Amino acid sequence: MTLPSHAHGADDLCTAGTTLYERALAEGRVRSEAAEAAPCLTRYGLLRADAEDPAWLRPTAPAVALPRLLETVGHRIARHRSRAANLATTFESLMALAPRHAAPAGPSAITVLNGLPVIQKAVAQALAETSKELLSIQPGGFRPPEILAKSLPDAKGALSRGGRMRTLYQHTSRHSLSVFGYHDQLQGDTEVRTLDEVTDRLFVFDRVVAFIPASKDRSVALEIRLPALVEHLAAAFECLWSLATPMYPHAEELPSSNGITARQQAIAHLLVDGLTDSEIALRLGMNVRTARVHIAKLSAVLGSSSRAQLGYLIGRSGILRRQN
Repeated sequence: MTLPSHAHGADDLCTAGTTLYERALAEGRVRSEAAEAAPCLTRYGLLRADAEDPAWLRPTAPAVALPRLLETVGHRIARHRSRAANLATTFESLMALAPRHAAPAGPSAITVLNGLPVIQKAVAQALAETSKELLSIQPGGFRPPEILAKSLPDAKGALSRGGRMRTLYQHTSRHSLSVFGYHDQLQGDTEVRTLDEVTDRLFVFDRVVAFIPASKDRSVALEIRLPALVEHLAAAFECLWSLATPMYPHAEELPSSNGITARQQAIAHLLVDGLTDSEIALRLGMNVRTARVHIAKLSAVLGSSSRAQLGYLIGRSGILRRQN
């Protein structure tokens, strides 16, 4: 039976597990009973039974274990995205009925917010009441300075009350001076990470209330105060956060492999999925011209002379198997 102290994810390996895994890598194997103190190692496939002698456990090479674990996380994120999309689709079909038939939403309900002014007012009010944690996902690249400036006073207020702010942008935001300037002005416990792709916009305040879009043009949103659903959305954020690359206050370089950047790897996946240049640009938060520049660079690295050949070379190159 798994001990309560080991009820953690693979991304937060316990001290006992880390120590034993390091020992197994150094010595080549460990006794099976040694793993009783760290059952997480067998649960996540970091130790496996010796085929010749079950009394011993052999370590899985880190280079093999890491892609497997990342793939598991990726599947979990995909499930979160699918559930969020299904939820938004379900409620979008009910929007027309809500004003006439639905009773006013209470504090433990889902409130439909119609119109940008109504949405902004509700978000600002929730932010003004926040004192512990601000989680947000902001898709797209460029962030208009005037939009960022509007939220600055409320964000500063939450941080001054001891709150912590974590924001996920797409990699294209790394070139936005307005984003860096905004977080510099906050002067509090704020941190930013980036990914090639993120979910649609999300705000979670103190894990009490969350906001998500409920229409494609974002003119309708849902204010969610159901504890289980708010926690579900916060968990989706944490999954993405664990995979993201730090951008602020201390930036890390985006990884590359054999001349193929992380951005080009993401584009390679979308090309193989059959997306057009416009669709790729939308998914990755960039304009079409920038997307085409990256596709051209990818073609040059792989030696492709046509779109069809590029798909073949991507598959043969092993790009799709690499994990960042």
